[in-house]
Amino acid sequence: MFVKHGMNSGFSSLASSAVLRRQQFLIRSLGGYSNITHLKRMEAVKCLSEGPSLEADAENVLRAITPSLDPTRHKGQAGKIAVIGGCREYTGAPYFAAISALKIGADLSHVFCTEGAATVIKSYSPELIVHPILEESYSISDVDDEGRRQISKNILSEFDKWMERFDCLVIGPGLGRDLFLLECVSKIMTHARQSNVPIVVDGDGLFLVTNNVDIVSGYRLAVLTPNVNEYKRLVQKVLGCEVNEKYAHEELLSLSKGIGGVTILRKGKSDLVSDGEIVQSVGIYGSPRRCGGQGDILSGSVAVFLSWARQHILATEREPSISPINPTVLGCIAGSALLRKAASLAFEHKKRSTLTTDIIECLGQSLEAICPAS
Repeated sequence: MFVKHGMNSGFSSLASSAVLRRQQFLIRSLGGYSNITHLKRMEAVKCLSEGPSLEADAENVLRAITPSLDPTRHKGQAGKIAVIGGCREYTGAPYFAAISALKIGADLSHVFCTEGAATVIKSYSPELIVHPILEESYSISDVDDEGRRQISKNILSEFDKWMERFDCLVIGPGLGRDLFLLECVSKIMTHARQSNVPIVVDGDGLFLVTNNVDIVSGYRLAVLTPNVNEYKRLVQKVLGCEVNEKYAHEELLSLSKGIGGVTILRKGKSDLVSDGEIVQSVGIYGSPRRCGGQGDILSGSVAVFLSWARQHILATEREPSISPINPTVLGCIAGSALLRKAASLAFEHKKRSTLTTDIIECLGQSLEAICPAS
């Protein structure tokens, strides 16, 4: 069941001090009493939660959107995912995201990275299709401004040849913060938006978005997956305030609305998901082990489930079997739940020595336990 946020049956419900405090917090998040219109105040009131967000029925979501293994289907119909990331310093993150997509059940997984990362990523697995088309500043240090513009144009042109094939892009794992590289990726994101291709933004992709929110603002097929520090920077940038854990649900709702209704998966002890209309919590399973790389698994997982959710919604358009009809929210719930189950299973066996690769190996088993293949 999902929590809808709307007006109560009149302003009398604002009498309680707790609700008033929530109202004041939301209004401060939107800019304070001094510089927002009466309409924005009313919007803040409308955003008030009628209660705490409910725990998502994550296993039911997983069962509903995971496609059956049909022998009549052909290669590619179970999902084609592309990861945009991987540079000279970071090669593990894009691999984790891309291989996780395959382990869950996507048919094809691509990585678009720099030349310095490509050979390394290829050596991790022959299953991935690796495209060394991105460039960093150090590799074009002797190129003038006109030459750089041409290189950027060539990168975009090369990626556009593949764009229409993909069901979802994962932006950011191992991307790094090279300015030329980030500029090229921002253009790829703009083209993805123009082509109506869903995007999941994580890692250094969130650094890019935080510094230029307009890239994703208002794009309903965008998902942001911030950790605690990335979330803090987004709140400061968009809402102009510090994170307030006391009103975590209201704050997340306000943040999503402030970015035009993009879906945000806030990672934590319990993951919170909001698209500006609802707030859902995913707290089942989980592991106390916090090894690096789990966010990369999550981004690849969300990408797959988002694409499957879109397929499910199209197939059941007249008789939907699950609510709400928002593939980004469904993808986040499913991706979060599966990662948490796989992490729990890996921890049972490896305890303190659990690594990201151990969790990845448990993805298939975890999904099979919830959605048997036969």
